[in-house]
Amino acid sequence: MNHNEITRVQDYLRQTFGNPDINLKAPEKDTLPAEFYINDEFIGVIYRDVDDGEVSYALNMSILEEDLPPGVL
Repeated sequence: MNHNEITRVQDYLRQTFGNPDINLKAPEKDTLPAEFYINDEFIGVIYRDVDDGEVSYALNMSILEEDLPPGVL
């Protein structure tokens, strides 16, 4: 993802989730995914995909079981 795409996707996420603390960090290479943060906490990565000339962006977020509140098993 290039700088312009990162800015546009970041603005979209901030508006959609109503959270100005969302930040995307550029990858070292344009072919790598951008990193998604809220404040300083890493949330996931955003991939750019091109299919039949249409561009889309996919958020991949992993949630560790140890981070979940206790619940009934």
